[in-house]
Amino acid sequence: MAQSLSQLFFEVTGKKAGEQVALTASGSNRRYYRIMSEDGSESLIGVQGTSRDENHAFLYMAQHFLELGLRVPRVLAVSDDEMNYVQQDLGNVLLFDYIAEGRKTGVFSAKEKDMLRKTVRGLAQFQVTGAKSFDFKQCYPQPEFNLRSILWDLNYFKYCFLKATGLDFQEDKLENEFERLAYILLNNSDMTAFMYRDFQSRNVMVVKDENGEEVPYFIDFQGGRKGPVYYDVASFLWQAKANFHPDLREELVELYIEELQKYWPVDKERFYDTLKHFVLFRTMQVLGAYGFRGYFEKKPHFLQSIPFAIDNLRHLLKYASEDYPYLIQVLKEMTEMKQFKDVGMRKPLVVRVLSFSYKKGIPADPSGNGGGFVFDCRAINNPGKYERYQFFTGMDEPVITFLEEDGEILPFLEQAYDMVDFSVKRYMDRGFQNLMVSFGCTGGQHRSVYAAEKMAQHINDKYGVEVQLIHREQNMERVLKAKD
Repeated sequence: MAQSLSQLFFEVTGKKAGEQVALTASGSNRRYYRIMSEDGSESLIGVQGTSRDENHAFLYMAQHFLELGLRVPRVLAVSDDEMNYVQQDLGNVLLFDYIAEGRKTGVFSAKEKDMLRKTVRGLAQFQVTGAKSFDFKQCYPQPEFNLRSILWDLNYFKYCFLKATGLDFQEDKLENEFERLAYILLNNSDMTAFMYRDFQSRNVMVVKDENGEEVPYFIDFQGGRKGPVYYDVASFLWQAKANFHPDLREELVELYIEELQKYWPVDKERFYDTLKHFVLFRTMQVLGAYGFRGYFEKKPHFLQSIPFAIDNLRHLLKYASEDYPYLIQVLKEMTEMKQFKDVGMRKPLVVRVLSFSYKKGIPADPSGNGGGFVFDCRAINNPGKYERYQFFTGMDEPVITFLEEDGEILPFLEQAYDMVDFSVKRYMDRGFQNLMVSFGCTGGQHRSVYAAEKMAQHINDKYGVEVQLIHREQNMERVLKAKD
């Protein structure tokens, strides 16, 4: 009888397994668990597969990559039937979560960009070094990227997504152009690298190495095979929910090419020309997966990703190749369908931040959404009770110094930031267009003006959205423009 995860845990640690917490597996049918020892001193990741062949492929690859010094999880014990195994626990930080703020706002911090740079460099090393002495016969379900696998993915898109939209198209003409695209993909690229195939930010973990530096580790590579490097670059940099600005994407492509040139010569013009075909192909493959996982398996995570992939496709079609005109025509018609067009026209969030006097009432919300947050600043020590501040507002240095040195307003604002941040994030995620944040005090001159100024700047700096700042009683307005 094959060993259970608990038995494998005991074999490795010599301790009884205690709590087993199921981990999210996104689109995979494999089941992952964090297994803790009863005394809480050790933890491993346990995996239960549904296919022995797929598990075997992963186990072979993990050992091969580890021997080459690549950053992958160490497999520690495997059941006799290869259906269960336990591996090193790399923690909880997916790259997808590590860059969450950048994905939501489109503005990536220096820390996020640094990790993205490390990741694209690591990808080039992984693809080239990982292919050394690799036995591609061990891959599952295909040993290489070939005509059959391309047509599988294109038909995956056709049957699981395109047909589900209800769009009418000529299937024979589409198939002809699928074959044309497949020919271009197969005849314009070097096919000797390890092609990860599902290289995206959910399959990269951020882990501290022995020197305390945060570095990327690669996971879930079991679908890999021999193939071209372009596919993984397209998968990562055009990931539907990554929200990379074109300038950042171009910088990362350039960095990837620079790293790849350490291993073999690269013709940059040819690289970019070939990459655009793979980006289109990968986008269609992803939509096929979203259609199957979302429409047929009813998994909401994939349905939520469809609008992002459609927006990606809409942008790609502006620069599409003339090699397959009917395919481009069908894709353009698809992106213009009502269920996708409305999503594409979604307007960005605009936040209105106001200061006001309670004597004149709480401001009305012109968007009709009910007013959002209203913060009462009257508990804070009031500079207005001193004659020397009578002709100043919360934007003037004497009042700013009074409020900050007194100290009461600073913790008040920190709590306000926490509350508003949560809503701004969720409003952006859900495509809402309006949020209103108001600060009131006795006269609408000192405390509320200072607080509104600080909140407006905080939101604009952190999320890059447009902020309309209004000091009602001072009859002053200005706009903090959205950042690219």
